[in-house]
Amino acid sequence: MAKKHNTIGLDIGSSSIKLVQVRQTKQGLALDNFALSPLQMEAIYEGGIRDTALVIESIKELVSSQELKSKNVALSIGGHSVIVKKITLPAMSDEELAESIQWEAEQYIPYDADDVYLDHQVLQLRPEQGQMDIVLVAAKRDVVDQYVEVVREAGLKPVVVDTDCFAVQNTFEVNYGPQEDELICLIHVGAENLNLNVISYGVTTFTRDLQMGGDMYTSEIVKQMGCSYAEAEAYKFGGAGNQIVPQEVPRILQSMSETFASEINRSLEFHLATSGEDRFHKIYLSGGAARLPTLGEEIGRKSGTAVELIDPFRSIHVDPNLFKMEYIQQMSPLATVALGLSIRHRGDKSS
Repeated sequence: MAKKHNTIGLDIGSSSIKLVQVRQTKQGLALDNFALSPLQMEAIYEGGIRDTALVIESIKELVSSQELKSKNVALSIGGHSVIVKKITLPAMSDEELAESIQWEAEQYIPYDADDVYLDHQVLQLRPEQGQMDIVLVAAKRDVVDQYVEVVREAGLKPVVVDTDCFAVQNTFEVNYGPQEDELICLIHVGAENLNLNVISYGVTTFTRDLQMGGDMYTSEIVKQMGCSYAEAEAYKFGGAGNQIVPQEVPRILQSMSETFASEINRSLEFHLATSGEDRFHKIYLSGGAARLPTLGEEIGRKSGTAVELIDPFRSIHVDPNLFKMEYIQQMSPLATVALGLSIRHRGDKSS
């Protein structure tokens, strides 16, 4: 059982690479490894790897800093390189579905079938209507191949490729359990992209990627303050060391959070209008920008819904003798995708 859960979760993001490894114990999951390595700007841009040598070297350095018990890696793809659609089909057997899914995908995926990897999972069967709900996932082949090759070049063995939104859902369900009596939304805010995953009574019903992320806050501070990107990044989270944060920064953060919250709320209202649901019970937030208090506050204010930060280590045993708990607490919003990947293993199915 322990080997089954020793996959390395590797989240190769546009601002940093996150590594998480857990193991199964008699008491539950325990954290074996957690590390983070910042990436230079635009080493990864718009979902594609621009500087493969730099990313490979960063992964190697991250791996060498940890005592890893496996080379098997689960990685994920996000942003516009991935399309996730919930579709309804006539009820059919697994064999019939496997034969027809390629044709069905062509109705919903705006890419040539030869240019994408396809996967699907049955969400629920509705025999009384003679129908079944399917989640269809298409990932651009060239992007997936690029990420897989980078991981291989770093000396690791990729065994699972997931999507960011389902990795977040894995983390959520491991820590909070399936919320089968509520309509919730998981929102992950990366450096470049923001992902929404609406889960209606335990079943994913709607996902959306928005091309806005934590870098937009930093860029706006640079634009208005005339400072360097590094200074702006530090200002964003309260300054580094004894650095004094200019009084204009909180106003900029507040304004950006209002913009983000307005866009998010449009997507939430769209789902409510098209699904017939009347309200969300809760919104859960993760990702680097989730650490900004103004973001959660504004999302809650505009949506009229309680917002909570996902704690990816809520149900994971973290040994205080092995990890600096202050660092774990500070960086936990960035670990959400990597943790969700680390509980995957070859041949299984994601949420």
